[in-house]
Amino acid sequence: MNGKQKIQQAFTTANADGRAALAMFVTSGFPTLETTVPIIKAVADAGADVIEVGMPFSDPLGEGLTIQKSSHAALLAGTTPQTCFDAIREARAAGVTTPIVLMGYYNPIFACGLGEFCRAAADAGADGLIVQDLPTPEAAPLLDECDRYGLAFIPLVALTSTDESIAASCQRGSGFVYCISVLGVTGVRTQVSDRILGLVSRVRAKTDLPIAVGFGVSTAEHVARIATYADGAAIGSALINAIADGAPEGAAERAGEYVKSLLPGARRKVVAK
Repeated sequence: MNGKQKIQQAFTTANADGRAALAMFVTSGFPTLETTVPIIKAVADAGADVIEVGMPFSDPLGEGLTIQKSSHAALLAGTTPQTCFDAIREARAAGVTTPIVLMGYYNPIFACGLGEFCRAAADAGADGLIVQDLPTPEAAPLLDECDRYGLAFIPLVALTSTDESIAASCQRGSGFVYCISVLGVTGVRTQVSDRILGLVSRVRAKTDLPIAVGFGVSTAEHVARIATYADGAAIGSALINAIADGAPEGAAERAGEYVKSLLPGARRKVVAK
């Protein structure tokens, strides 16, 4: 089973179990290089269906303050694309089987060389990529390398996306479709806008891929709301806040407990007939 199939299967399995899938984001190298693998393992063990491993970048244009700060700290700690690969490889050696997606920006991927990056990612055990500043319709060279190495290329679509751009993104995207719920950057918010309902409906008309909603998702209540209309929820900043809320030695435990706090919301309610 290649990365594309593995990620899609994670959503299928979760939905068949009566719950929305949880895609959880962690910043590689935060709070320290040494804590990354224990955090990934704790998040997997707690019940995450997909783990997004963030590759820190100096210009994270799509990020709010929380992930910007974690990325800055990770870069100062010496995080590079290679250390991200190493963390994934070590997590696999530690028994993590959950699909892992590398999430970041195009510049470091381009600097590594598209083919070399995809080969190294696949060899390390990654299953896919999310590239926040590279629209799928403009990603043909990277998409070709993802196909070559069996990696999913997960498209991002926004509230402002046209039907034409959604169709183009879904045509070559794989794994799942990431629907951005806000007009803005990542970060914890008090509620998930109902405007996302229209976007999810438009995406469903264009693809059979699973759909996850992210940006601003932070509580079990948010997840429960998303579970009524989407296949999964993607959570990042709130998890990073939990990781940062204490000494690095306890970061993995805090991460696992936070993921567990979301599980009741992911469970879909069965309506008696």
